[in-house]
Amino acid sequence: MHLKKRARAIVNTLPFEILSHRLIIEIVYNVMFWLNCFPHKDGIHAMLNPCTIVTGSNINYDKHCKLQFGAYVQVHKQHNNSMATRTSGAIALCPTGNAQGSYYFLSLRSGNVL
Repeated sequence: MHLKKRARAIVNTLPFEILSHRLIIEIVYNVMFWLNCFPHKDGIHAMLNPCTIVTGSNINYDKHCKLQFGAYVQVHKQHNNSMATRTSGAIALCPTGNAQGSYYFLSLRSGNVL
C-alpha cells in the first residue's frame, strides 16, 4: 500500500489511481526520448544532442511538442460509411521522432500502443 501512495506522489499530474505496467514502460521511454534530445554538458559534442548524432534527425518544437504525456485524445480507426464510431479513446505517450511529428498512443480499449 505504501508503494501505491508513493507512485501517486511521483506522477501526480496523471489522472490514474494505479499505473499499468505498459504505461510505466512508456513513461521511461518518454523520459529517455527527451533526455536524448538535449546536449549533455559532459557529452561528446557541446552543441549536438545524442538523437541528432545517432539518427541525424532534429526535434522541432512546433511538431514534437503538441501533446503532453498522458493527455486523453481521440484517435482515428478504420471505418466505413455507417453510423458506427470513427474514433476511439487513447492516451498520448510520446513523439515518434520522425519528421512529420507523429505520436505514439496507448489505446484505452485494447491496451496496445498505436
